[in-house]
Amino acid sequence: MKIKSQTDFWSGLMFLLVGLGFAWGATEYSFGNSARPGPGYFPFGLGILLAVLGAVVLFKALTIESEDGGRIGAIAWRPLGVIVGAIVLFGWALPHLGMVIALPLLVVIAAMAGDEFKWLEALLTAAFLTVGSWAIFVWGLNLVIPLWPTFLGR
Repeated sequence: MKIKSQTDFWSGLMFLLVGLGFAWGATEYSFGNSARPGPGYFPFGLGILLAVLGAVVLFKALTIESEDGGRIGAIAWRPLGVIVGAIVLFGWALPHLGMVIALPLLVVIAAMAGDEFKWLEALLTAAFLTVGSWAIFVWGLNLVIPLWPTFLGR
């Protein structure tokens, strides 16, 4: 069997393995049923869907010819490092600085990883995602997420 697209092959394999890993990890939680799903129901279904998507992409990589074999280029270490750093910073900042500061910080720093960074676009995206996250998670789902920095005492 010959790999006809390296990018599709490795992407599909990654999706397949990550999906199966999440589905397997979700088996540690209660599933419940369709009417009252438990905490393992949604991650298990999402993991299976990701694994199926990965299998389809993997199948495509082995059956459909692509130009130049879909060669993989050099790894973009700088953007990878910036995005991983932004996520780690968000993990620390959320409980300490609150969502109103941590989420825009995440969005702006992650946007800086790209070659076409524009301040206005990054700030508008950050504002939209912060308001949307507040509306969904705090207002809609009543989750307890700190909105403001802990030193403000709110």
